Amino acid sequence: MTYSFREILPYYRRNLKVAMPVVLTQLGAALVGLFDSIMVGHYGTTDLAAVSFSNAIFFTVMVFSMGAIMGITPLVGHAHGRLEKLRSESDESAEAVAQQHEKIASYLGNGLVYAGLICLVSFALLAPCIGLLDWFGQEPVVVACARPYYILIVLSILPFLLFCFCKQFLEGLGNTIVAMVITICCNLLNILLNWVLIFGHWGFRAMGAEGAGWATLISRMLMPVCFLAAMFVRREWRRYFGLLRGRMISLGELRRLIAIGTPIGLQSFCEAFLFTASFVIIGWINKETLAAHHIANQMADLTFMLALGIGAATTIRVSHQLGHGDLHAVRMASRASVHLCLLMNTIGAAIMIFGRNYIPYIFTDDPAVVPIASQLLVIAGTLQYVDGLQCIGAAMLRGIQDVRVPMRIAMIAYIGVALPLGLLLTFPVGLGAKGMWISFVIALAIPAVLYHIRFNKQLKRMEYGTKTSI
Repeated sequence: MTYSFREILPYYRRNLKVAMPVVLTQLGAALVGLFDSIMVGHYGTTDLAAVSFSNAIFFTVMVFSMGAIMGITPLVGHAHGRLEKLRSESDESAEAVAQQHEKIASYLGNGLVYAGLICLVSFALLAPCIGLLDWFGQEPVVVACARPYYILIVLSILPFLLFCFCKQFLEGLGNTIVAMVITICCNLLNILLNWVLIFGHWGFRAMGAEGAGWATLISRMLMPVCFLAAMFVRREWRRYFGLLRGRMISLGELRRLIAIGTPIGLQSFCEAFLFTASFVIIGWINKETLAAHHIANQMADLTFMLALGIGAATTIRVSHQLGHGDLHAVRMASRASVHLCLLMNTIGAAIMIFGRNYIPYIFTDDPAVVPIASQLLVIAGTLQYVDGLQCIGAAMLRGIQDVRVPMRIAMIAYIGVALPLGLLLTFPVGLGAKGMWISFVIALAIPAVLYHIRFNKQLKRMEYGTKTSI
């Protein structure tokens, strides 16, 4: 079925209205990592490799945790969409509206308990690795530099995940601006603290990678405090805290959150595990290649934030329209997101490919790192298309609460295909780090295709009233 540009144009506008604050939020988060890398890279190649190695381990767990918390958004979004529909229907009773408010409050209470459990599990998984960093086969000088930085970012995961929960809850309610403002402000603080602590200004000693860790911890501790304050200031959101009752915390609701959140978390974990493993594997070559890989990965992460922001908006828009019962709007909003993602990824790919000979110098002037990074940026630019499409496809499926099959697809593609192929191309074939990046492109193309096929199939089932339960 084809649609005219005039028909789909309003969906571009609505998606962008929701997406742009999320895109700016995600870009802000990515820019912190980018500035960390730039500043630490100019401090020393060893410190850059240490930050790269530490973040590779840390983000494997953190990405799972953030993904698991994402499960709150489609549930709140669907309930909020239903609430909006009730408000628009004059024949609906005030009691029905009140019940819907209580349902959202229930998601808030159970979600806070669930997020607390995720925080504890994440810390329990990351903390033991402090004493195991020597086991990953990295150069001893890199491990020694990485340990203090790693300890600090592990401590930062607790406040950061609380911030993520608040962010996902408000996104379910359709608000994406508060997270943007808080993220930008705290990230500016992070950059300032980087300058002070990495290089040693204002009377502080130069700490290199450790200074970047302190900057991250301080800024992340501030983020949830600002978010909770913002939620209490606005009456509409404060109401949900006022509606909270102990009886709302139920094992059944927690199980539902786990049933939605865990597959999303595992799906995110599989992709993160692939990239974490790639840092360990490429670290076996030498620290210069690892630093080059980190530069290409930082640029890919930065452009991926555009797709991630559009994806978050897609989940919100799809869940809201599903709550309204408007499947045509679900399809149109999803299609608009795909078009927007392809446009933004084209821009990102062009920047990396045409800027490949200049971008590495932003991070380092090491002559052993720059030529390797330039080669990897070409492949990273190509990666943008398949990575963006799989991100939007996963977001569309989350919006209709279809999460189990995408998790299985991710496991097969990222762990069953990408890792063995990456090892083969990197070492026996002899392509080095380029081989690992080629395996990324091939593996991510699998979910990029299958997620969209799955979404269209599920939507047709819903249109004909035969959609199976999830």
